[in-house]
Amino acid sequence: MPPVLRELIRTIRTARTQAEEREMIQKECAAIRSSFREEDNTYRCRNVAKLLYMHMLGYPAHFGQLECLKLIASQKFTDKRIGYLGAMLLLDERQDVHLLMTNCIKNDLNHSTQYVQGLALCTLGCMGSSEMCRDLAGEVEKLLKTSNSYLRKKAALCAVHVIRKVPELMEMFLPATKNLLSEKNHGVLHTSVVLLTEMCERSPDMLLHFRKLVPQLVRILKNLIMSGYSPEHDVSGISDPFLQVRILRLLRILGRSDDDSSEAMNDILAQVATNTETSKNVGNAILYETVLTIMDIKSESGLRVLAINILGRFLLNNDKNIRYVALTSLLKTVQTDHNAVQRHRSTIVDCLKDLDVSIKRRAMELSFALVNGNNIRGMMKELLYFLDSCDPEFKADWVWSNDSVPNLIQLITNSVEMHAYTVQRLYKALLDDISQQPLVQVSSWCIGEYGDLLVSGQCEEEEPIQVTEDEVLDVLEGLLVSNLSTPVTRGYSLTAIMKLSTRFSSVNRIKKVVSIYGSSIDVELQQRAVEYNALFKKYDHMRSALLERMPIMEKTASNGPTEIVQTNGETEPSVPDTKLPPLITQPANQVRARSHDMICTYHCWEVFCHRTCVAESLDQHLIQSVSLKFTYNKNGLKIEFTFERANPNPNIAVITIHATNTTEADMTEFVFQAAVPKTFQLQLLSPSSNIVPALNQGSVTQVIRVLNPQKQQLRMRVKLTYTHKGSPVQDLAEVNNFPPQSWQ
Repeated sequence: MPPVLRELIRTIRTARTQAEEREMIQKECAAIRSSFREEDNTYRCRNVAKLLYMHMLGYPAHFGQLECLKLIASQKFTDKRIGYLGAMLLLDERQDVHLLMTNCIKNDLNHSTQYVQGLALCTLGCMGSSEMCRDLAGEVEKLLKTSNSYLRKKAALCAVHVIRKVPELMEMFLPATKNLLSEKNHGVLHTSVVLLTEMCERSPDMLLHFRKLVPQLVRILKNLIMSGYSPEHDVSGISDPFLQVRILRLLRILGRSDDDSSEAMNDILAQVATNTETSKNVGNAILYETVLTIMDIKSESGLRVLAINILGRFLLNNDKNIRYVALTSLLKTVQTDHNAVQRHRSTIVDCLKDLDVSIKRRAMELSFALVNGNNIRGMMKELLYFLDSCDPEFKADWVWSNDSVPNLIQLITNSVEMHAYTVQRLYKALLDDISQQPLVQVSSWCIGEYGDLLVSGQCEEEEPIQVTEDEVLDVLEGLLVSNLSTPVTRGYSLTAIMKLSTRFSSVNRIKKVVSIYGSSIDVELQQRAVEYNALFKKYDHMRSALLERMPIMEKTASNGPTEIVQTNGETEPSVPDTKLPPLITQPANQVRARSHDMICTYHCWEVFCHRTCVAESLDQHLIQSVSLKFTYNKNGLKIEFTFERANPNPNIAVITIHATNTTEADMTEFVFQAAVPKTFQLQLLSPSSNIVPALNQGSVTQVIRVLNPQKQQLRMRVKLTYTHKGSPVQDLAEVNNFPPQSWQ
């Protein structure tokens, strides 16, 4: 008689080496194969059980697939149990095997014993193919209507699998869902919510149909938090947290983008948020789901503040996982609820000191998102302190940002008085370390632009360094051959060398270097070198003009050539106007092209934070402020315009809007859009918030920048959209009375 499974496990565990274990397994598999060939029905169940154990250890067990089918066809429950387990672990979706499997499952779904029916439901819900699901969906739907709670629970989960495999069968289960939420059994209720969630996520029609169940779901959730059900579902003093989490997720789907559903669940979400015990991790799990639901539906502003305060308390938790999910959630909400997140800024900054790298990363992202004109000095001090003390690998990940690339290069280009200081600092950084490729790239760019200032030895900000033209070229040529240099870095270096041909006297040396790379195996580098060689030969008379310094760059916000303006951090179509054509803005990729794929470095941020203050460099070079006569005042919404002229570019007008609300209800989803004639260029910066508080308890500010190179009279069409007391509001207005100071 072959050994039982327990004895086999004990024997395998005595193996001292992998080879010894493999030998035992091979010997046992040979005995099992022999037994299968002899059609030994007595020990088939035992042999398949041993085979499944060896499969879990990682050894091949595919030869037992047909034996699993034979066990499923057996009349003994113990055989069926092992057979179905083997089917879930071993069977693939081969057509011949599944054909036999389908017939067995269909018979067992109609069996007189609920436990056999349960085995069939579990197997179909685990590994049923699309064909099997099509053939057996009718049986599953019948069991979903049965009064047996044991079978209804398993049928609901099986229905989820059927819907995932064959979405068009979803409507078949719709009648069976009618009374699902009336079930008192927790298992059935839980699986029913899972089924409803799956249907709502996959079909907009189902979502609309099931929105009428929101009051019922609210009642179930209220009973759970106020009275509870049976003690067996209590976890650390909380009634059935698993069911609570599932209901919260379904409510999140049903309330998304729907005012009525959101309003119906606002109160219960507030109760869950305030009544859930936070001393145990299970309570924090429910609170986290509650926060996600609040932030995803059209919830009241006070409820959203409550949700963000919960995340703020999570940041003080000793559990690192809780702090991590809190930072991640705050990062998702910071754009829509900026002011509420700002209240927890000090706690967020403290997370930069955490020993856990993942928490540091999230805290760093969130800290950057919180920087604004009011806190930039303090925040930059904290961030620079952090970057100064963090690990080099971590620093490399976070000091470079694709979004900040054009911003910093624009800042460097426009700060004419600091060119000598900047190129000197970056040249020193290049001598110290060339492993930071973005730093190398921006340093090469600056040396190419301002190399003559570097060798001139003129720098008022600090003691100038003595460097020769050959030393500068040696550094750039070293970058071309360094193993640390990426293809992009080599492109920067070669272009910098080419630009120095109009700033240095070593033109012959530069010609030689450029000529060498005309046969480079790097196609991009080769193309650049060939083009630069052509400049030296055919178009040498144009070389000085083509390689002159970059002019002051004006960055516009656009994603492409279409007429768009930036609003609330996103791009939206500008307001159509037959009198005022919509703005055609300069695509951002043109800015990047003009600056030769510019890449910035945090070292430069440090320079400008210490020397000129980033806030002043970006937004506060203002020399005059004039209040516009235009004031919009309608339906309790008042918008005042303030005009400012930017320095050093007098062609830029900076207009700040201040929106206030005199009514008793907040104005939510506030969006301000603008369009100007095509002779102008317009940029809308992100607003301070998308909620205008009631009773003048706060304001929303937004900055508009208008480039007027031809100094024509400024005209603007504005579009206002917001939601007030649950109703969407939209209005158009035209501004033609800008003061002469704004455009002359």
